[in-house]
Amino acid sequence: MIYELFYPLKSHYSWLSWLNVLRYIPFRTIMATITAMVLSFVLAPWFIRELKRKQIGQVVRSEGPATHHVKAGTPTMGGALILLSLLLPTALWADLRNPFVLSTTAVTAGYGVIGYLDDYLKIKRKNTGGLPGRYKLIGQTLIGGAAVAYTFLSKEGMPADWIQIRTRLAIPFVAFSKFSPDLPLWFYFPFAIFVVVATSNAVNLTDGLDGLAIGPVMINAGTYLILAYVAGATIANFSLAAYLDIPKIASAGELAVYCGAVIGAGIGFLWYNTYPAQVFMGDLGALALGGGLGMLAIFTKNELLSVLLGGIFFVETASVITQVVSFKLTGKRVFLMAPIHHHYEKKGWAEPKIIVRFWIISILLALVSLVSMKLR
Repeated sequence: MIYELFYPLKSHYSWLSWLNVLRYIPFRTIMATITAMVLSFVLAPWFIRELKRKQIGQVVRSEGPATHHVKAGTPTMGGALILLSLLLPTALWADLRNPFVLSTTAVTAGYGVIGYLDDYLKIKRKNTGGLPGRYKLIGQTLIGGAAVAYTFLSKEGMPADWIQIRTRLAIPFVAFSKFSPDLPLWFYFPFAIFVVVATSNAVNLTDGLDGLAIGPVMINAGTYLILAYVAGATIANFSLAAYLDIPKIASAGELAVYCGAVIGAGIGFLWYNTYPAQVFMGDLGALALGGGLGMLAIFTKNELLSVLLGGIFFVETASVITQVVSFKLTGKRVFLMAPIHHHYEKKGWAEPKIIVRFWIISILLALVSLVSMKLR
């Protein structure tokens, strides 16, 4: 919004030539990050007080770790604050005509609505049931499908470089020009939707300890910020993507602004969500942030790399699937409790130890993911 409103003015008024700085994605990314942080810090105290006043508190699983029972009643739906602090700065500093920004923010907001319904039903019914899983999946698939269809089936307004490669699959640690299979649309389309829905639910499963999910979300967003910028950056007619032999998508660079807003909103939220948490993000935040990360993976052509980058989310999801399958087939549990962070709690690990160690692993995976751009 700021970009679209004020940047054209520099052409009409010479004294506004300094507005040329709005051209540059790094500047707008930094401003989006700062704006999101300020919004979070300013609004959070009031927001938490309102949640307490309306008695919007966390419902805790009865079979969960004993240490979690003290968390019952802690304000939840903090994801609403994250979304406000994320979407508003993105709207202010990003180019909203960019189809990638438009689709990613639409999925983030849409998945936030699904998460809100889930949280609302949990609070209203005083149990952890919430919105039935099948309805959540249907909603996620429809919203994700609409966003993917807009960018994959439409040619109007889509960048030419994107149209040429949108169904090609980048293989981690392999040069894009050497081997990147072009998948048929009938296969790639549902695959892309699966990436978005799976990532959304994986982040939601990870959100079980104070600050556990938001840390890897910010680390992932920071990595996608670099990947998106490199994919679109051309400096003095020098293309970083061509040099590194990764997919060149000029318009993907604008997603760095969205990523910056995620980081800023996450930092502001973490100030109040760190152990012991004053507020939880709830499904409202987890589903929305996960959906946004899934869209980033698709638009930067890092669908397969997202498994490595989001390794924490993948392991959390795999632990749940393993636990369910094992119990149904053999009647035995592989873990003391799933997702796996609860397994370590049951083993006696302190909650902060689990959180920090998962963050460290996430940082390591992010570094390996970035190295993949050069090791090809």
